[in-house]
Amino acid sequence: MILRTDLAIEAEGCGKNDFSGMKREEYASAGLKVTRIDITDDRAARVIGKPMGRYVTVEGLEMTETFCDVREHIELIGQELRRLLPSSEGTVLVVGLGNRDITPDALGPKCIEHIIATRHIKKELNKSAGLSSLKSVAAVAPGVLGQTGIEAAEFLAGVVSRIRPVAMVAVDALASRSLARLGTTIQLGDTGISPGGGIGSRRITLNEKTLGVPVIAAGVPTVVDAATLAWDILGKDGCEPDEERINEVMQGRSMFVTPKETDLLTERGARLLGMAINCALQPEADFDTLVSLIS
Repeated sequence: MILRTDLAIEAEGCGKNDFSGMKREEYASAGLKVTRIDITDDRAARVIGKPMGRYVTVEGLEMTETFCDVREHIELIGQELRRLLPSSEGTVLVVGLGNRDITPDALGPKCIEHIIATRHIKKELNKSAGLSSLKSVAAVAPGVLGQTGIEAAEFLAGVVSRIRPVAMVAVDALASRSLARLGTTIQLGDTGISPGGGIGSRRITLNEKTLGVPVIAAGVPTVVDAATLAWDILGKDGCEPDEERINEVMQGRSMFVTPKETDLLTERGARLLGMAINCALQPEADFDTLVSLIS
């Protein structure tokens, strides 16, 4: 049975600290649990089902209303994201993936609303406004194939060839195996992203191979596959999960579960992740200044 998840921390084998070809490190800070997973060889990548690279999972978040309440959390996520970015100077392109009209899939487009785009501002203007330390950032939400008739990868290949960013940060809603991780977890990774992969609607992968620039993925789980949820619940209750029975109940349909407050979860998650990205891309700017620029 395919257990759908976008989270490396939920992949088979990732719970073993001594797994060959994988390094795992955990620490706690500001009330959050941070897990860094490095998949270092092809064999481990095949076993785990994730590409080689670095993954960071931040757990224990609460998507609160105001930035001030979660400042330490935002700065921690920003620091982890900065570790994944290349050190090259130049424009960073932030991309909000997903469908704005479908609430659990709207995280990416909503996040773009909170990104401080600076590529169009001349250095002289930045200096006169006292913001000379701001780095060049561009932001875009390409929509989805069903709305535009254009694959996100095709759209972004054109943008990349035109503005030549040094890196891309792609934000998307994710699928989890666990209800407890919905709206409380953020995953970062440097291996790119396959839009729609967690819900079985995989599009062209966005990564350095397809786009020619490093692609850092960032996302919040907003949905759980119903069959995967049933499998996990039965396993936790000590029952032996019955794949045949689960498939019979599902009647071949693909269904996903999302919290009733998913609109609030998505909006707050987009704000928190957007501000964390701003902190990562503008390390020399004061936190309060960044807040004022998007308020």
